[in-house]
Amino acid sequence: MYYFAYGSNMSIKRLKERVLSANLITIASLHRHTLRFHKKGIDGSGKCNACETGNAKHSVIGVVFDIDISEKPALDRKEGLGHGYDEKPVELVTHSGELLQAYTYYARLIDSTLKPYHWYKKHVLIGARENRLPENYIETIDSIESIPDPMPERHEIEMRLYGKF
Repeated sequence: MYYFAYGSNMSIKRLKERVLSANLITIASLHRHTLRFHKKGIDGSGKCNACETGNAKHSVIGVVFDIDISEKPALDRKEGLGHGYDEKPVELVTHSGELLQAYTYYARLIDSTLKPYHWYKKHVLIGARENRLPENYIETIDSIESIPDPMPERHEIEMRLYGKF
């Protein structure tokens, strides 16, 4: 099944840690949505959300992965399906104009005052860069203000995934 990742799961190492079967398919856009870091995480920080706007000028760029249906429950648990995120089917457009059907998660618990922790934003940026999202889109993500995690050991644990950081 096709899964559209637009936040920290764009990082191939992070997603593979959660879903071993994840295989990169393509980069795609979800139109009439915008990327926000306003989903309330269980750690109290802001996480990514593909926020539906209805505005034809808005678009979230992300990565389509094929995952084995047997691993979806594990990803649902990691993403907090039913507790912070819900899921929905989406129609995506690839850079070549091909239409793809996938599912993605969207935020239920929103707080626009939240900011992401540095480590979370770094996951998103790593995924955006390794999948070669457009440079202006990466710059937009990079411009999002992030804050230090009050639990520095969590930052260290999250970054260990990439080796020394």
